[in-house]
Amino acid sequence: MKTQGPTAHRFDSQNPDTIQQFLTNAYGTQMTIRAARAYRLRHDRIDAGPFCLDTMAQSSQLDIDVGPIDALVVSHVVSGRIDRDCAGTRGRFGPGDVFLAAMPGLPYSIRWRPGKITSCLLDLSVLTKVASGTSPKRIDAVRFTGLAPVSSALARLWRHTTSYLDRVVLANPHAYRQPLVIANAARMLAASALAVFPNTAAAGPTAADRRDATTATLRRATDFIEEYADRDIVAADIAAAARVSLRALQMAFRRHLDTTPMAHLRQVRLDRVHRDLLRADPRQDTVSAIASRWGFVSHSRFTARYHAAYGILPSRTLHA
Repeated sequence: MKTQGPTAHRFDSQNPDTIQQFLTNAYGTQMTIRAARAYRLRHDRIDAGPFCLDTMAQSSQLDIDVGPIDALVVSHVVSGRIDRDCAGTRGRFGPGDVFLAAMPGLPYSIRWRPGKITSCLLDLSVLTKVASGTSPKRIDAVRFTGLAPVSSALARLWRHTTSYLDRVVLANPHAYRQPLVIANAARMLAASALAVFPNTAAAGPTAADRRDATTATLRRATDFIEEYADRDIVAADIAAAARVSLRALQMAFRRHLDTTPMAHLRQVRLDRVHRDLLRADPRQDTVSAIASRWGFVSHSRFTARYHAAYGILPSRTLHA
C-alpha cells in the first residue's frame, strides 16, 4: 500500500487510438471502442492504492467491449445513459443509477451515450478480507450473485459513501497521507459494496463459534489489538491472532464487552490520540495531524467521540 497518499491523474483526448490505448492501460485489460462519430473523452483518476476513484465524460455514442478486470468495478451514472451486458445479464442505467460493471473476472460490453460517469475500482483482496467470516486460516473469495443494488436505498448508501470519501478523506491532506486512513477508506468501500449488491458473504454463527466465544479468546484478541493498534489490522487479523473464526471473535466481544472488535480497536486508537495530545507541542503539532495518524478522518466525528470519552475537547488537551 502506498504511504505517500493518493495520486491524481488526468487524461483528455480526441484521438480514438490514443483513447483506446489509454483505457486499456488504465484498466489493465483489452478494450475495443466503436464510436458513432468523432468524440472527446476526459478521464480523471484518484489512485489511492487499494482503490481508485475515476470520473469519465465523453461526447458521442460509444460501444465498448471490455476484457476481464482484476478488481470490483462499481459505477454511478451522473448524466447520459448506459446499457451493459455481462454474461447475458443486461441492464439499462440513467442518471443516479449505481451498478456493478461486471462480475469480477468476466468480460462485459457497454453502450454509452454522451454523458458522465464515476467508477470505483476496488482491490479484490480488500473485499475478500472484509467479507471473510468463516476461517481465520483461509479467506474464501466472495461471489456476487447480482449486478444491481438490492434496493434504491442501498444505492444511495453507495453514493453517500463515495461522496464522503471525496469531501472528508481525499480533501484532507492530513488524512489521506496516513496509511491507516486509506486502509479504513478501502474497507468502508468494501463494506458498502457488500451491503449494496447481493453476494455470498452472509452466514450465521455455528455451534463451534458459540463455544469459542470465551474470555480466553477475548484476552488474546485484546492483547493483539493493544500491540498492533498502529498497524493496518482488520477483524480477520484479530480473529487469526485469537485462533478462532471471525464470528466467534464477534460473539466474544459482544458477550463479554458488549461491543465489536473494530469498535474496541477504535477506542484503543482514541486512547493513543489522547496520549499523543498530552505529549504534543501545540506550537508544532495539530489535533488534525495527530488524529489522522491514528486513522480518524472526520474532524467533527472525532471531536464528538473524543469529547464523549474524555469530557473535554481535543484542542483543550493539546493546549493544556
